[in-house]
Amino acid sequence: MSIELEKALDRVLEGDCVETLKALPAGCADLVFADPPYNMQLKGELRRPDNSKVDAVDDAWDQFESFQAYDKFTREWLAGVRHVLKDNGTLWVIGSYHNIFRVGVALQDMGFWVLNDVVWRKSNPMPNFKGKRFTNAHETMIWASKNPNAKYTFNYEAMKAMNDDLQMRSDWTLPICSGHERIKNADGEKAHSTQKPESLLHRVIVSSSKPGDVILDPFFGSGTTGAVARRLGRHFIGLERDKEYASIARQRIAAIEPAPDECVEVTRSKRAEPRIPFGWVVERGLLPPGTILHGQQKRHKAKVRADGTLVCADATGSIHQIGAHVQGAEACNGWTFWQYEHKGKLIPIDVLRQQLRASIS
Repeated sequence: MSIELEKALDRVLEGDCVETLKALPAGCADLVFADPPYNMQLKGELRRPDNSKVDAVDDAWDQFESFQAYDKFTREWLAGVRHVLKDNGTLWVIGSYHNIFRVGVALQDMGFWVLNDVVWRKSNPMPNFKGKRFTNAHETMIWASKNPNAKYTFNYEAMKAMNDDLQMRSDWTLPICSGHERIKNADGEKAHSTQKPESLLHRVIVSSSKPGDVILDPFFGSGTTGAVARRLGRHFIGLERDKEYASIARQRIAAIEPAPDECVEVTRSKRAEPRIPFGWVVERGLLPPGTILHGQQKRHKAKVRADGTLVCADATGSIHQIGAHVQGAEACNGWTFWQYEHKGKLIPIDVLRQQLRASIS
């Protein structure tokens, strides 16, 4: 059996994830987010101090007869992920202490290269009712590429912007899925016992994919990955063996309104932006020859020449060379040093570079 990409894109495919992964085209996914069964090994009922029963994860799909059976299943679906993942794609796997270490060994054995382990610190975790262990207040995600040399996507500047211009760390504090976000079934009960919050998938997808990319989730559940992917202008492929979950996911995703194209673009690194020579600013009339540029607080000045160079009292050269010369410095970023006067205000010439970049884009 084989499945054409056109028939899988933006759809929920019902069936066994291992077999479906094999049937999909090789290299069809830019990003895989996997939320596999945790094999939580729960023994008996879990009750609160008032003796009320806790709605714990005791679903049949989370139960395996042994660690060996779980390991076999893990390696089978990871092999399928290697098949569908592009060479420069990445894999995210989420788990708890019950399973994440076993998954980590398997993916390393199979040639995946670990980029980060990210701790999702839950701001509102379920308390430990028995009082015999620490409260389980986090889950762990492994972010991995197919090999050590993969040129994977990481939107560093976007993550920094999301974190108030500070580097995004590998510990993320986010709430668990609750309230209006929690999908309910016809009886008003939780439709899925391990529904992940959309905020978690938002950060994963924005950090490591681009608009138009294909996001594949082999354990689709209630469709959080697909819902966030659709909202952020990505395609999705969802694999789910439970017909009820698949139906819930389809209805949920159909109700999502995608954000406008210009709103799903992310802040790119300076290296990824197109190079704009200062001469382009001059030839397009944004700064005509003869325009006087000023250094900070007008301590220095130079004139723009027709070829995109500057001339000062005793030297000529590029915006960077003359910026360094007038300051007696070894180097200078002329784009941020030089300013032009407009309506009585000094404006960095870098503003004009950004205008040209926007027109090119």
